[in-house]
Amino acid sequence: MNVESDTPRPEAMPADELARLRAEVTLLHAQLDTRRRRASGVRTLRRATAAVLVALTAFAMVASVVGVWAATTVLNTDRWVATVAPLPQNPQVAAAVAEYATTQVFAAVDVEQRVRTVLPQQAAFLAGPVAGQLRGAVRTTVTNVLQSDRFAGIWVELNRRAHQRALAIIDGTSTVVIGRQDRVDIDLLPLINQVLRQLGNQMPTLFGKQISLPDLDSGAIPDNLRARVQDALGITLPENFAQFTIYDSGQLWAAQQAVAAAKRDLVLGVIGTVVLLCLALVVSPERRRTLLQLGLWLVVAAVTVTAALRAVRVQLLDEVPAGVYRDGVAAAFTSVFGLLRVRGVQIMVVGAVLAVAMYLIGPGRAPTWLRRQTVAGIRAAGRGARAGGRVLVSRGPGWAAAHLDALRVGGIVVAAVLALLWSSWTSLLVIALLLAAYEVLVTVAAHARPPGPRTPGPGPELAATGAH
Repeated sequence: MNVESDTPRPEAMPADELARLRAEVTLLHAQLDTRRRRASGVRTLRRATAAVLVALTAFAMVASVVGVWAATTVLNTDRWVATVAPLPQNPQVAAAVAEYATTQVFAAVDVEQRVRTVLPQQAAFLAGPVAGQLRGAVRTTVTNVLQSDRFAGIWVELNRRAHQRALAIIDGTSTVVIGRQDRVDIDLLPLINQVLRQLGNQMPTLFGKQISLPDLDSGAIPDNLRARVQDALGITLPENFAQFTIYDSGQLWAAQQAVAAAKRDLVLGVIGTVVLLCLALVVSPERRRTLLQLGLWLVVAAVTVTAALRAVRVQLLDEVPAGVYRDGVAAAFTSVFGLLRVRGVQIMVVGAVLAVAMYLIGPGRAPTWLRRQTVAGIRAAGRGARAGGRVLVSRGPGWAAAHLDALRVGGIVVAAVLALLWSSWTSLLVIALLLAAYEVLVTVAAHARPPGPRTPGPGPELAATGAH
């Protein structure tokens, strides 16, 4: 039976039936094209949505890191005190505070007028130069007090009390750190008190009488310190005496509100970051591509936030008088924001590593070639290591035995050089342990030489010959 004869040919089909079949075929093709276009559109939409979500995730992640740093450092009293405790040892910070404190002491004591009153009328013109010389001596005294170990406890206690009250700065209830809508002041009167005590011991005639001021070496700062200083000097101090303004701008209020909001919304921000990342990975049709974008956006976000913080730093420094004051505040900013800068660099490194890793595992021509070369290199290195290991096992003990003294002396020399470079007790202990382990290893390796080939003894024939 011929199958082809049973199949209707187009010529044998009616014209209307042929037109109907052709219309169905055209409709099926149209539906297929519509489905393809719809699937392509959905895929494009998912890809774009994932890209937006991953960009938001990167910025939210960087913002969360800044928020965590603020919550654990700036808004935590113990961490804040630990951060600012070394500041008096910074030369630029010490110079700025010493200059300010010296100016305040001279304003309170009125040194030039006191010198003028004790000089004869004919020598009154020497009051200015003498006061200048005294200013240098007073500044040296201030610097010594500021950087002394005894003042370190006062500085810690001062900052602890300041920070505890500064947490309520928006309400304006702090007495050590005074916050208003346009300025922040830090009270340096405890430093002035200690300087006046030391000056009273060194130059008792400077005040015209013996002054009695409280000793703050224990770190306890009395609440009536201002009144006691006024009584000792016999003057009325200005309202803003020793109030060092560290920031004076109308934007302070907005910054304080932003910090308070960040503290309240920190947990929500961290959770939101995780949710955004999960949504981006769920929506994305190509998760490798999305993770690559995340790495790139992390670098961009970290650089952007770093640039923004740098701009804020420049703006804050512009509010400080140029010279020693600005240098001191800049050094303080560098110390306080040091950990945040480290976190920013870490985010950049993590983002770059993630982006490179996702690129290298991709299907591109360059990643594929690189993976092949890497695998080939690893295999070649493995073969070389195995061959070297066999050579080391077979010949190493003999070589070590032949050069045992040189190896021992070399280990001692290397240990001595390392001990000169790292002289702490911990490093010396580690070097001693490593040297001992090295000496034992070399000795064991030298004595682990396999026995050489045995010299063959006399055979039976030779023995028989000898017998005869």
